[in-house]
Amino acid sequence: MPLTTGIYYFENGGNWARPAVIFIHGAGGSNLSWPPEIRRLHDQRIYALDLPGHGKSEGIGRQSIPDYARCVLDFMASLKIQKAVFVGHSMGGAIALWLGIHNPSRTLGLGLIGTAPHLRVSPDLISKSSVEATLPLAVKSTMDLAFGSKTDPRIKELATQRMAEMRYPVLHGDFLACDSFDETSILGRAKAPTLIICGSDDRMTPLRYSQIMQKRLKKSLLHIVDGAGHMVMLEQPHVVAGILNVFLNSINYQPGDIS
Repeated sequence: MPLTTGIYYFENGGNWARPAVIFIHGAGGSNLSWPPEIRRLHDQRIYALDLPGHGKSEGIGRQSIPDYARCVLDFMASLKIQKAVFVGHSMGGAIALWLGIHNPSRTLGLGLIGTAPHLRVSPDLISKSSVEATLPLAVKSTMDLAFGSKTDPRIKELATQRMAEMRYPVLHGDFLACDSFDETSILGRAKAPTLIICGSDDRMTPLRYSQIMQKRLKKSLLHIVDGAGHMVMLEQPHVVAGILNVFLNSINYQPGDIS
């Protein structure tokens, strides 16, 4: 994968006549949080990032959603991407939403997956992630809630292994960033076309939060993936890829927007 502004990213080498689509992973994740069916969407131009301190990216993690959002904007500036569709999961969805609210001129569309305008994290989970010795407990607590009951155990095992490889200050910072995020009062300022995806069995960002966003965001569509939990894109990648592809193809875009 290439590297710019300290950020590693997967690029699918897709159609340059289509808008840039920037995939932003959740807390403790990486670009591998997006399965191949999504990272390699046919005829789309995809950039799947490792946020700072995550995956193969350099530097340290951040402790606020705005700080992570500014890292995404720096990434765009380095590649001369003026506008993009931001697709994020959980914490990544919060980053995408923040960009849509505070940087509307850079936002062609939003994909909000398993996220909410206010992300609460339990004090117990924040505490467990703050010490290296209790990091495995933090990971286990997270993964126990993250998947629907019908998920292939191998998928959950791999996701658990990847999160367990995180440095504890990075995961702790992610949880702090999530817990301090609250854009509920200004949610309606996001004007870009928006796709909202939520698993029917999501226990971390339950469906009611997606329904609130759908009501408050005028140009939004909500897709409920039956039987899926919080990690909906890993649990049902073909379904999520199909929904995303239809949405991305609906974005009004002129190729000149890339410069």
